[in-house]
Amino acid sequence: MAEEISRESIEQFQQRFERLRTEIAKRIVGYREIIEQILVAMFAGGHVLLEGVPGLGKTLMVKTISEATRLSFGRIQFTPDLMPADITGTNIIYDDEHGGRKFRFEQGPIFAHLVLADEVNRATPKTQSALLEAMQEHRVTVGGTTHVLPEPCWVMATQNPIEMEGTYPLPEAQVDRFFFKVDIKPQGEEELLGIIDRTTGDEEAEINPVLDREEIIEMQRTVRQVLVAEFVQRYAARVALGTHPDSPYATDKSRQFVRFGASPRGVQALILAGKVRALLADRLNVSCQDIRDVVRPALRHRIIRNFEAEAEGISTDSVIESLLDVVAEPAA
Repeated sequence: MAEEISRESIEQFQQRFERLRTEIAKRIVGYREIIEQILVAMFAGGHVLLEGVPGLGKTLMVKTISEATRLSFGRIQFTPDLMPADITGTNIIYDDEHGGRKFRFEQGPIFAHLVLADEVNRATPKTQSALLEAMQEHRVTVGGTTHVLPEPCWVMATQNPIEMEGTYPLPEAQVDRFFFKVDIKPQGEEELLGIIDRTTGDEEAEINPVLDREEIIEMQRTVRQVLVAEFVQRYAARVALGTHPDSPYATDKSRQFVRFGASPRGVQALILAGKVRALLADRLNVSCQDIRDVVRPALRHRIIRNFEAEAEGISTDSVIESLLDVVAEPAA
């Protein structure tokens, strides 16, 4: 229960979180906010969609996280000819010791604690669905037999937003299964200098594992214990509802430029991510500011723009900004 959370648990969570963030920073230059968003989603138990042009370190970031945690790692390079069985695994025939033939399930790369789905928009919808179903259910069914994925189970998918030829954009309803969508932008001058120093010399950053599976599961349990007052829940609900053009909390921008708004998964993401933010801020309860801090990565991929928005270049982030300006905090 939430009331069982202790001061010791909060301090332990903060120390472990900072230890992991520091270890990742040995190899990844800058991107402090991006790394924090990814880790917030991880400890809230959600999957992450990383979007950015090639060469920004998306794949390296995920690999570094796997090295800094004692978790199994699987990588799937998505291509147009990738099949669902290449992700989930398949039954193979083998000869037993008596000369007979039997089926044995050969696990696919999805059977790992941390899975990198690289360039997920390059595979066909059928293959994408196999990944997304496993993400949602934490299990796969092959040949009528259900196989449970190891816990914790995280998928970090990457996609390139500028190259559309030969790709299959994820369906809007499927994208909703990602907890966060994190936009990765090019670095500044100082960060580029740091990248040059770390990647063009003869020294390579050594990443040491600083968290194990049991510690991570305990951190996830601590997140669930954080309290959320009713007025904060109501604020999160109003912000999510404001993304719907026919809602009483909709802004002029969402009424004009939005076709469909966030699903209930959106408000769940707001609350769970807000709990992680509260722990990092050394608080026992979530504030409305915590909700505002996580609203962009939690909702930007759950808002479906209409044709007018696309024609005028109105982003989902600008719709969210209008909501934060208009939706007021309920009375405590």
